[in-house]
Amino acid sequence: MELKGSRIIKADPQTVWNGLLDPEVLKACVPGCREMHGSPEDGFDAVVVQKVGPVKATFKGAVTLSDMDRPSSLTMSGEGKGGAAGFAKGGADVTLTPVPEGTELAYNVEAKVGGKLAQLGSRIIDGFAKRMADQFFERFQQTIEGPQDEDESGQDMAEAAEGGGDEKKGWIKRMTGG
Repeated sequence: MELKGSRIIKADPQTVWNGLLDPEVLKACVPGCREMHGSPEDGFDAVVVQKVGPVKATFKGAVTLSDMDRPSSLTMSGEGKGGAAGFAKGGADVTLTPVPEGTELAYNVEAKVGGKLAQLGSRIIDGFAKRMADQFFERFQQTIEGPQDEDESGQDMAEAAEGGGDEKKGWIKRMTGG
């Protein structure tokens, strides 16, 4: 199965690149990740607990980085074994492009499963893989950009003090006139 997507991250390409190489950032972004250690040069070892349909498994695996063109692109490849549940392996080609808003992170993910997991059917597996990729890149974007609520609420307060900004208010504030 193959997934493609992109996100605009409000940070320069070098900052995004550094996040992709940081085991602590990766651990925080991989759904169900219990352990992640290693280095970009030697690869990362990980332990991930996931439930796919009725099958729950602890996957122990490794992630390697290759085709690194600092800070523009890289390939992440991983394989995890989940005992009786089977295995999962895949990779992601990641491209970073500077844009006026920061960095566009584009990805092309390919995933394969075997064992009991493969018996669940492509609809369940495809949905699970898409959800995992979406969660990873959403968490990655939030981790790199940092908390956004403070900036937005501060901007809203300043606009409200100037008597404008109704279009920026949350829907509850618009409903209550606050």
